[in-house]
Amino acid sequence: MSHYEETLSEAKQQELLEKYDPEAGTRKLKGLPLWIAFAGLLAFSLFHLYTGIFGMLTAQLQRSIHLGFALALIFLLFPARKKNRGKEIKVAWYDIILAIVSVIVGAYWPVMIDDLVLRTGNVTGMDFFVGLSAILLVLEATRRTVGLPITIIAIVFMIYAVFGPYMPSAIAHRGLELDRLVQTMFFTTEGILGTPIGVSSTFIFLFLLFGSFLIKTGVGEYFNDLSIAIAGRSVGGPAKVAVFSSALQGTISGSSVANVVTSGAFTIPMMKNLGYKKEFAGAVEASSSTGGQLMPPVMGAAAFLMVEFIGGGISYWEIAKAAAIPAILYFTGIWIMTHFEAKRIGLRGLTKEEMPSRKEVLGKLYLLLPIIAIVLLLMSGMSVIRAALWSIVITVVVSAIRKETRIGFKGIVEALVDGARSALGVAAATAAAGIIVGVVTKTGLGLKMANGLLDIAGGALLPTLFLTMIASLILGMGSPTTANYVITSTIAAPAIILLGVPDLSAHLFVFYFGIVADITPPVALAAFAAAAISGGEPFKTGVESTKLAISAFIIPYMFVLSPELLMIDTTWTYLIWVVFTAFIGMIAISAGVIGFWVRKLNWIERIASLGAGLCLIYPENISDIVGLVLFAVLLALQYFYKRGHIPKVQN
Repeated sequence: MSHYEETLSEAKQQELLEKYDPEAGTRKLKGLPLWIAFAGLLAFSLFHLYTGIFGMLTAQLQRSIHLGFALALIFLLFPARKKNRGKEIKVAWYDIILAIVSVIVGAYWPVMIDDLVLRTGNVTGMDFFVGLSAILLVLEATRRTVGLPITIIAIVFMIYAVFGPYMPSAIAHRGLELDRLVQTMFFTTEGILGTPIGVSSTFIFLFLLFGSFLIKTGVGEYFNDLSIAIAGRSVGGPAKVAVFSSALQGTISGSSVANVVTSGAFTIPMMKNLGYKKEFAGAVEASSSTGGQLMPPVMGAAAFLMVEFIGGGISYWEIAKAAAIPAILYFTGIWIMTHFEAKRIGLRGLTKEEMPSRKEVLGKLYLLLPIIAIVLLLMSGMSVIRAALWSIVITVVVSAIRKETRIGFKGIVEALVDGARSALGVAAATAAAGIIVGVVTKTGLGLKMANGLLDIAGGALLPTLFLTMIASLILGMGSPTTANYVITSTIAAPAIILLGVPDLSAHLFVFYFGIVADITPPVALAAFAAAAISGGEPFKTGVESTKLAISAFIIPYMFVLSPELLMIDTTWTYLIWVVFTAFIGMIAISAGVIGFWVRKLNWIERIASLGAGLCLIYPENISDIVGLVLFAVLLALQYFYKRGHIPKVQN
């Protein structure tokens, strides 16, 4: 443990999670309901371990059992009213009924599979009742775990499906009768039991379990100590610690808010103690934690959906590899900005006494072995499921090296329960997303929206990208990344692809903007959570977060215009050149945004720095040359100004 201890209590952390992360807002159970929920969560994890080891069931069975477990547990754990979250209250009678109906819905496919297969396309009265119940349960479970935005979107899409003939001509369709809608939603693999929940019931669940086991070893705390050991002594060290530790934390958590609360409880007070303003301290943590979902090898849950949505035999490893350089550039941008801000206001690094013992930190390097192992396993071509399973085993074995990190039987059980609990929100969100995908598939809305987007943009690439960015940001405000990605990948991404952009570039484009919505005002949940820790003003923290993460608003355009950044059809020499110019461009843009380089910049220099950065980032030879020349001139002027050879222009 480092010299700096967490200054935010676990109770306060939980309170913040419940306030800003709907997936954390469970009620406190006791007595029989507690044991039922505990047994259900444990069984949920054991079911997925069993199918992961011995082979997945058929799609409908695997997904319906997964759905039944998730729905029943959600109604036991999540109260209907937001004000009851975190409180020790009894499970309401209606929640018990909803949980029982959820079990029936989840068991319907396994019990009735022979009859359902024989009468494919024909819906009986019982089928209709069960299917309609499944839709209503999914909507309510989504509202409780994820929030209203995605729930409302799913309802609007179903209304559109039924009332298609009455819609404006541009999006009108023949319409689906209610029984046909129910049949599509629950008795095919195009609705609730579609691809999104299919990914949740296989890849995502096992990787969430892997993250849960990593947390049990204390690797999250170790990330903080390792980050301090690497960056703590440098200028503005605590802010760089936040950037580094949050990038690492992203490998075990798929939630921006959870990253902010867990690592921010440690890093934000440390930044404030050193002299950073409240809003800036919160912004550093929020922007870094949000970027954690962009960092391979274990990215956000939506990255696993991308494997299925892109198709064409693409592997998760190819997506993780493609995302590596953009993620490094993202964190490089934040790192450089924190450096310039620290230089601007004259902040020091940590003293030797404030640093953790280097010997202790290096002595725990073995905790990184599971993360290294999963990279190597994915590189070897092993399936994602097998890689996740072996990584869990390796985590347990590695934890046994020292007594203080040893998990033990009790820890294994707790990790299984915690992993299942973290999967509930994802299961609900992917089920709701399945409703949206089902409507898009049945009505042809995706192609209509894509063509409409192209018409508005005049068929030009940059305007289309800009409109897609706005749509992704709006959809991402208050919605989970998984649901956001499903919607934008089925509606917005096709518009980009129609313009000849590679599928991977288009999907990563909407993926990026869905994630940075967490720090984009007016609804910036990660920034608001950080502000609650720092004591800063929430909206200002959101604005500062957006400034620090400015690279996230530029990088997606870069890899669409230059797919070489994703290591698509490129040579190493060209890739090195593109990365080099992008890195130099990040320095220039960071200087322009912060207003400091070697010394304080005046407004002319700030504009010139931004211009140089944009020229360097735009993947074109002439712009690169212009940018490099302008960069060199600005850098030379900085040093001449500092040494007094040229009179400084007053601001």
